[in-house]
Amino acid sequence: MDGYKFSAINAHGGGRNRVYHCTKAGEADKILRISFLKDRSKEDFLAETEYIRYLHDNGGSVANVINSLQGNLVEEVIYNNRAFFIVLFDKAKGKRFVDNDYKYREGASITEYYYNCGKTLGKLHQLSKEYAPTHKRYNFLDKFCMEYINKLIPDSHALLKMKMFDLLKALEGLDKSPETFGMVHFDFNDGNYFIDFDTGQITVYDFDNSCFCWYLFDLAAVWENGTGWVWHEKSADERKEFMDDYFKVVVDGYRSETAIDDSMLDHLPIFLKANLVEGIVSHFECLRDGDNDGIDEEWVSNAIKCLEEDIPFNGFFS
Repeated sequence: MDGYKFSAINAHGGGRNRVYHCTKAGEADKILRISFLKDRSKEDFLAETEYIRYLHDNGGSVANVINSLQGNLVEEVIYNNRAFFIVLFDKAKGKRFVDNDYKYREGASITEYYYNCGKTLGKLHQLSKEYAPTHKRYNFLDKFCMEYINKLIPDSHALLKMKMFDLLKALEGLDKSPETFGMVHFDFNDGNYFIDFDTGQITVYDFDNSCFCWYLFDLAAVWENGTGWVWHEKSADERKEFMDDYFKVVVDGYRSETAIDDSMLDHLPIFLKANLVEGIVSHFECLRDGDNDGIDEEWVSNAIKCLEEDIPFNGFFS
């Protein structure tokens, strides 16, 4: 990295890394990530970066990981008896939607973006169906299990834990064939990809949380992300009509790259709840670790209410 200038990228709530934008005249921009918490092992980082490289090399629209001078995807540095894991990425082309004031590219319909969202994700999932990792990430049901939740969440939330356990039992009964279950991004939202506003191309990054799960988990995250376009509409009926139309376009884009049965899509409400469970677990992990920046009391209160009272679709139509 000789000759590069480094500028820190502001951390977000719940962030687990130090990230730097690296620039050098005549060179493409890079992103340097330094991980220092004890929440992940070297095997976890190797599994993440191996997956990213596989996606990139097979046509997935992702920010590629760059080999170190020693030819490694991950470098481990020990300093003061502490391990630091360092990874370098290409900088994705474009910028986040929020940094463009949520204005889509001139001369194109916003439905193009919805379609491209589904298409980009569908390509990643199609590649996952053929993925045979050397280093393997964890399985959703290994982490999000009754034993871990019971230990993490206080007994004062007895009803919440019961509802979580019921949901996990329902998930365990779902199909886990290679067509429905494989490596997913696990945090697919417009904060984790850039859009090239000249072409509409979406480039995905931030695979920190990638794991083996149902592909519908990622699609449910896309559904939830879409609520931002119509949250201000007072009529629940009009919100529902928009979301139905929005998600149909997303699924059309998704199916242009990979198959998904209507019978699986019927489980969307379950996976919206699964996304809530992931967020609630993350909230209690932040409480455990003293990470107040990662806590959103309003969001978690609503998420808990939706689970405890069996309110579907995250309460968006209630």
